[in-house]
Amino acid sequence: MRKTKIVCTLGPATDSPEMLKALLEAGMDVARLNFSHGSHKEHLQRILRLRQACQETGKQAAIMLDTSGPEIRTKQVAGNTAELKTGQEFTLTSRPVPGDSLQVSISYDQLPGSVQPDQTILLDDGLIRLKVLRTTATDIVCQVMNGGTLTHRRKVNVPGAALPFPIMSEKDRQDLRFGVDHGVDFIAASFVRSADDVRTIRQYLNSLGGNQFIIAKIESRQGVDQMEAILTEADGLMVARGDLGVEISPEEVPLVQKLMIQRSNQVGKPVITATQMLDSMIRNPRPTRAEASDVANAILDGTDAIMLSGETAAGLYPLESVATMSRIADTTEASDIWRQRFLHYFAAMDRQQETTSDSVARAACLLAEKIQAKAILTSTRAGFTARQISRFRPQSEIIATTPLDYVHRQLLLSWGITPLTVGPYTTTDEMINDAISASCDAGLLQQNDLIIITAGIPVGVTG
Repeated sequence: MRKTKIVCTLGPATDSPEMLKALLEAGMDVARLNFSHGSHKEHLQRILRLRQACQETGKQAAIMLDTSGPEIRTKQVAGNTAELKTGQEFTLTSRPVPGDSLQVSISYDQLPGSVQPDQTILLDDGLIRLKVLRTTATDIVCQVMNGGTLTHRRKVNVPGAALPFPIMSEKDRQDLRFGVDHGVDFIAASFVRSADDVRTIRQYLNSLGGNQFIIAKIESRQGVDQMEAILTEADGLMVARGDLGVEISPEEVPLVQKLMIQRSNQVGKPVITATQMLDSMIRNPRPTRAEASDVANAILDGTDAIMLSGETAAGLYPLESVATMSRIADTTEASDIWRQRFLHYFAAMDRQQETTSDSVARAACLLAEKIQAKAILTSTRAGFTARQISRFRPQSEIIATTPLDYVHRQLLLSWGITPLTVGPYTTTDEMINDAISASCDAGLLQQNDLIIITAGIPVGVTG
């Protein structure tokens, strides 16, 4: 059974009920809705179709709302295409203009006052590079250093600049309210730069009555520098390599990825590796060798989840992309190299900082390894115990039973955990017996299987 989780971005390529059911059967664990694109009506239809597909297939998938965040984009381009030639002048402006090869409007009115001559501005994930020549109250006049084709709503990045953005725009607030109203499970918060950003989002979710997990997307130098504080406040991290690879140098990205995964593993919080993992499968039915290696190496690094973006949202081969990612994960997890990671995780953990819960999780994993247990069965109300076990990456299955449906779905993101909704229960015996019965009914256990059981006692107390 594959233990690394798969996040799929929904979009036009996955809008049919048949495709959603096929993606669930192929291994989609979490469905991502990218709120940089699409209307609330479109996203609601996707939520409803997904839930219907889950009901019809008997499969479960959590829902992740990915915010637009404090991003800058170009606006409309006449005819949806403009050729920018190296060496020419090109103007970014807060004025409403029909975009062409000489100028285009941008979504952030304060940008002209926030940049200086000789600064670099990147368009379309760095494919077009500009150098600032001069500014006015409304315009940034640039020289095109690397030309290319500009289309509608391309991202604008200013590497290294600390732009005075609020973490939530009015659009983000409306999107988060939509997410709470429609019961999404995760908020992927874009362009998180500090722990205060996470606290601001959580306070707003709490004011709406939301209990969504916040996955902080690290996409800038500021975010990298503040990663430890951000991880303390967030419920998990996303290695968002698209904007990150524009804001910092590409050669730094693999090292930052490894560090983010390592630290997330150490504190038992889920981490997602994202962006261009199987990018060529947007157009081709097979990945490149480099892409297959990228996915496998993220798994060997210890990522909880691997994510597909354009591959499933708008690609020609969404189902093949999920199936390919699942096969790579299966093959990697079955390798001798992966088995050696079990010992690595124990060696990497700092026992000086170990809590009682950490010690129990460690002991359960060591005992399961020693007796070759089929599974570690844990009953959990908030999911904490299950995630503590997951961080040690045991060979045995991790079956987590919980009385709360939303906790069940949130556990779908964490490595190696198979969640089941069981209960509510009032006694320890009832909790254990119901957990074993549900696991057998789900085909996860059978008579005479060796299992390790861990749970919080007394019943109903978290931790």
